Amino acid sequence: MADHDSDRDRTESPTQKRLDEARSKGQVPRSRDLGAAAVVLTGGLSLYGLGSLTGARLLSLMHDALAFARGDALDNARMLMQFEHAALRGLLAAAPLLALLLAAAVLAPLAIGGWTFSSQVLTPDFSRLNPARGLARMFSTRGWIELGKAMARFIVVALVATVLLWEQFHSFSGLGAEPMRAAIGHALSLVGSALIALGGALAAIALVDAPLAIWQHHKALRMSREEIREEHKDTEGSPELKSRVRRVQQAIARKRMMQEVPRADVVITNPTHYAVALRYDDQRMRAPVLVAKGRDLIALRIREIAAEHKIALVEAPPLARALHAGCELGDEIPARLYSAVAKILVYVYQLRTARRRGAPAPAQPDIELPEE
Repeated sequence: MADHDSDRDRTESPTQKRLDEARSKGQVPRSRDLGAAAVVLTGGLSLYGLGSLTGARLLSLMHDALAFARGDALDNARMLMQFEHAALRGLLAAAPLLALLLAAAVLAPLAIGGWTFSSQVLTPDFSRLNPARGLARMFSTRGWIELGKAMARFIVVALVATVLLWEQFHSFSGLGAEPMRAAIGHALSLVGSALIALGGALAAIALVDAPLAIWQHHKALRMSREEIREEHKDTEGSPELKSRVRRVQQAIARKRMMQEVPRADVVITNPTHYAVALRYDDQRMRAPVLVAKGRDLIALRIREIAAEHKIALVEAPPLARALHAGCELGDEIPARLYSAVAKILVYVYQLRTARRRGAPAPAQPDIELPEE
């Protein structure tokens, strides 16, 4: 009952990680009908195209193998050598057909599951010897589907074979009246055409079986929402850990930012809620760069550090808010704010000169932002 409830909870498609883990265990979709259809079709086409050539080679082999002198028949060593020679010739004659069948048997399963190798498949699984589990698999939904596929395969193949034998009966029965060489080639061609028809029937079954195999594979790997959450937590880390890492990263970035404030040329304030620090080097920079920014408590700390290092503090609320919203750390100021920031920098340079000379401080300019 618990397993049934667990299966009902698994309503979500498997994640890529789940699919990769299944592949590492050798669990990939496979269609037996696709492999059978490929092998039968390949064999049929090979016999139909190479039947005459293969038949002629086998006939020549049989003729040479049965033609030997009386002395050779009484010499065991010579007969063994002749047998080895005949076996090699037979293998070479059948080599093209065998190579094509091997290629079809290997490549066809890769069409839907791809190549995979897993040592876990070789590990003995004694739970498969459990009779109860075997009976459960036999009477499961998958077992009934496999039984239906087997019955459909048998019916289709039986019908196609019956029709072929009925239509080709006279051709097969007439082989005995043909010359030996022609009869062998003709027989292999008839067998090839029969296999092509059977392979076509199996291919029709495979067109249904292959998508079904993929669906069954994905269904077996379906996950519950809880499993997806746990996998995401294992992959990305728990929210608590991620939050802690984020806080540490923010603290490090804030500390690094505060270390840049003493190198700034000016700190523009709101005056209390916002603060941005700018630095400009006309020899190395195209435009002023924002080196620190913050709101509320961070803004207060920026102003305190600026005051400690005698960095000019300029109140320009609209400009401070615009720079805070439109610039990230290390960015050049936007082009539309060049004029406003230039007035601030000119004022800062005049203020420094006045302090060095002991002159009165210049009046702070009015800063107006351009309309967007």
